[in-house]
Amino acid sequence: MRRHLAAVAALSFALLAAGCSDDGEPGTTTTAPPRAATAAATTAAADPAVAASADAALASDTKAICAQAARTGESFGTNFAADYRVFLGAKAQGAEARARAKEKVTRTVDGYAYALLDMSKLTSDPGLKKALASMGGQVTALKGDFARIDDKRLAEIDAKLAKACGES
Repeated sequence: MRRHLAAVAALSFALLAAGCSDDGEPGTTTTAPPRAATAAATTAAADPAVAASADAALASDTKAICAQAARTGESFGTNFAADYRVFLGAKAQGAEARARAKEKVTRTVDGYAYALLDMSKLTSDPGLKKALASMGGQVTALKGDFARIDDKRLAEIDAKLAKACGES
């Protein structure tokens, strides 16, 4: 559970940082993370024994890991699309705006890759472990080449997860 929470926390941080930074553009909003998520992460981090036993329980819960991976992928797709639109629009706004936008997209991609790789380390299911590690590797390979991340590529990654989770 500790690794699971770390993955969720890292992805949440990356997505919140990407979506909540004040980039001076109209239509952007700033929100705080939910208190329940923060409290859960703090509790797990405060007691390593609780986190270790939760890790062991979650490792054998393939269904829960599959559900988390699906939610993470869905969240990534939504956030990546929004961040990438800002990145493309930043070309006309100068080098500083483009650099900020690129940093946001990079954090989103990094967070997703990290979460997938972390979930692959957590699961005890060999097929799911292999699929998540492969997915994380695919996402990592796309880092910096955002134009290659499209609906087709995301559908391929999603199909790999569905197959590993017995949904195909």
